[in-house]
Amino acid sequence: MILLNFFQDPLFFMLLIFIVFWLFIIRPKQKQMKKENEFRNNLQKGDKVITAGGIHGKIVGIQEKTIFLECEDVKKIKIEKSMIYRLSSKD
Repeated sequence: MILLNFFQDPLFFMLLIFIVFWLFIIRPKQKQMKKENEFRNNLQKGDKVITAGGIHGKIVGIQEKTIFLECEDVKKIKIEKSMIYRLSSKD
């Protein structure tokens, strides 16, 4: 009888909703962010990358939060490290 009352408690449903959100939304997003941060921290000079804005370039310098890219027409541009989308190739 006590167990049945527990399942009818609104607090139980709020807890259940939080658990579902954590399992299906928050936890996968945390894993994805961790993977992206790992990728950005492992970037090295000479890597060819594509930015979130679609700029293709080669990394010529790395600072803590910024990266210097060398593009075809532009000698060097400075962008935020968080804007690196993916590697283009590793030639």
